[in-house]
Amino acid sequence: MAGTQIPVGSTLARKVFGAALFANTQRQPSLSNNLTGPAPKQSGAEAKLKGQTSPDMPIVRVTDLSKSQGDMVSVDLINQTGGKPIMGDRMAEGKGERLDMSSMDIRIDLTTKVVDAGGKMTQQRTVHGLRGLAMANLQGWFKRFHDQSSIVHMAGARGNQVGTDWVVPLPTDPDYGEIMVNQIKAPTYNRHYVADGSSLAQGGQALASIDSTDIFKLEHIDILGAIIDDMEFKLQPIKLPGDQAADDSPLYLLMVTNRQWQSVLTNAGGTGSLSWRTFLQNAWNRASSFEGGKRHPLFTGEAGVWHNILVRKTDRAIRFAGGDSVKYCTQAGQTTAAESSVTVNSLSAGFQVDRALLLGAQALAHVYGKNQGSDTYANWMERRYNFERNLEVAGEVMGGKAKLRFDVPDSHGNKIPTDHGVIVLDTAVNLNNGS
Repeated sequence: MAGTQIPVGSTLARKVFGAALFANTQRQPSLSNNLTGPAPKQSGAEAKLKGQTSPDMPIVRVTDLSKSQGDMVSVDLINQTGGKPIMGDRMAEGKGERLDMSSMDIRIDLTTKVVDAGGKMTQQRTVHGLRGLAMANLQGWFKRFHDQSSIVHMAGARGNQVGTDWVVPLPTDPDYGEIMVNQIKAPTYNRHYVADGSSLAQGGQALASIDSTDIFKLEHIDILGAIIDDMEFKLQPIKLPGDQAADDSPLYLLMVTNRQWQSVLTNAGGTGSLSWRTFLQNAWNRASSFEGGKRHPLFTGEAGVWHNILVRKTDRAIRFAGGDSVKYCTQAGQTTAAESSVTVNSLSAGFQVDRALLLGAQALAHVYGKNQGSDTYANWMERRYNFERNLEVAGEVMGGKAKLRFDVPDSHGNKIPTDHGVIVLDTAVNLNNGS
């Protein structure tokens, strides 16, 4: 008996394949999914109502279908309560600390990708076979788009890398702003560092004086660790599922490019050096302590730990060449996150600048809204054309991303716009062959 056939363009196909596209895109291994925690179970009632994933991971995914209209989702943060305690029998009534709150709105929009499922092939394959091919292509595309758009938002820049693998266009593309949905915000001054020999310079203005010797070193990771330790309002550590050492040994994630990884390896003395072996062994030890011996995907492949910072490679680089104009937040404009542009210093031949991302919890919010005409966040559409000989398939997702930024009070009571869960580090990299 022939299997059940779902005609092209049917509402059932739209529902079934739309839900499958969304589910498969969220579950398959990818950078974005590895940085996103699980949805809460019975606890965390408010988070559960919002469909929010764990707040202990760099990316928080909110799937709130409570509103069918509107293109904004609000994300709130209650700042840490300070002040001294009230002792003994002293009057406590009326002396409560006011809850200090920050909030930001994240816009959502419809992202659509269309695949032509073939011409003459429709005469030789069932519609189900064509749907399978289209589904595989759309899943791969949405996976790359989610990863790349997440990196760009967290980095606060697109960089100059191009190629067939990049689906997020350069900022010069007339559709760039619309594709990214929310504004790409340059790193706040207190979250931006640039390599300067074996030390770090604060603020993006230092890109004007970066040179070819300012490559990535283990010493920079030590400095980043010290910076976190000294923060008045610390970058929140990430808590990976099953990490039994999470409370006693807070963990952060440093995402570096392939060239920055090579710089650390070379500067540490190569694969045979004690520093490099310790770097890798630290990661092995931490991964081995996970509950049930099950490693988190962030510890698979090449990974190292230094100063409680997990260092991982990413295949996609936010890269700048000498002479490129880069947005940064000025020191003088800290209270408003005022942006300016800096021209990257000219470097030796074969050298450019790569941006690493030091991530804590809640660096990026990925929000979804209800897709009109569908019970899920994604939609599947298909139609025949060319006298019914060709099949065209489209997937669409209603959502948006934004780097989380809130006003954090400093020691003088001033509200300082601060990237909540990400610090960027710009270093020189050597692109010459064999480096």
